[in-house]
Amino acid sequence: MKVDGGLLGTDLAALAQTARDLEEVGYDGVQTAETNHDPFLPLVVAAEHTERLELSTSIAVAFARNPMTLANVAYDLQAFSKGRFTLGLGSQIKPHIEKRISMPWSHPAARMRELVQAIRAIWASWETGEKLDFRGEFYRHTLMTPMFNPGPNPSGPPKIVLAAVGEKMTEVAGEVADGMILHGFTTERYVREVTLPALQRGWERVGKTRADFQLSGPLFVVTGATEQDFEKARQGTKQQIAFYGSTPAYRAVLELHGWGDLQDELNRLSKQGEWAKMGELIDDDVLETFAVVAEPEDIAKRLLARYGDLVDRLSFYAPYKSDPNRWKAVLAGFKQ
Repeated sequence: MKVDGGLLGTDLAALAQTARDLEEVGYDGVQTAETNHDPFLPLVVAAEHTERLELSTSIAVAFARNPMTLANVAYDLQAFSKGRFTLGLGSQIKPHIEKRISMPWSHPAARMRELVQAIRAIWASWETGEKLDFRGEFYRHTLMTPMFNPGPNPSGPPKIVLAAVGEKMTEVAGEVADGMILHGFTTERYVREVTLPALQRGWERVGKTRADFQLSGPLFVVTGATEQDFEKARQGTKQQIAFYGSTPAYRAVLELHGWGDLQDELNRLSKQGEWAKMGELIDDDVLETFAVVAEPEDIAKRLLARYGDLVDRLSFYAPYKSDPNRWKAVLAGFKQ
């Protein structure tokens, strides 16, 4: 089982040391999220200051960009990192795309399928010199002159993985991507009963199997080096579960467990800005369904018991800087 750490912030000098620390403590890869900072720039720093860490966006917002811009930045990161980069993409949700990013929203699963196909067509043109002639419903790329063609990538094109929750997007991931990122707002039962069957339908469309695919998960873990850290993690995780649970697009996860009414109440409170009250609605039963709650030494055992036969790699927040040797032992537990 591979384990990824997170790289956040804009202080690039500090990020360089963070990346080195993540590599030293034993993480297999490092991921960036597109929240309040750009997801690509920190990976340039990480690539320069590490030797073996695998680098990925988890995620970059696909519909904030177009296939050509994504093809360019991913191609360059793949070359600079000597083949260690994976382009992780997600759709985001309609309000953010339209109101925050000011980009069009329509048919997200179909658009994502076509966006990935367009990126691959662009890369194929650069790799082989073949004429660029991609014509789709949402994207059209039919011009590639020598000035704008970087030529073959020394490390080959990067892999593309998609984040998904709903069945339609999950099927698209199985069909056109090299892997899928589970949303943090998921459960073992949801993965087994909903995610895997949807992926299977996508694989069958193109003749792929599970062996051709990487499944990864940013999973909730409540832990800490001290009682204070543990309680802080518990409350923070409840708030995060409540935030995700308020989103209608993620309702299916709660409904599977019979908690549809909870989604209604979380959504109502979110519209009133009652963020603290939302977290109070997440009881221990809900918390422990979404999250592994364990002492650091038990994290690997508990996560592997839930997801060891489901995912190829996972990520979770752990304050390893407080005791690097302790967290080296935690990470080593995933290799046994």
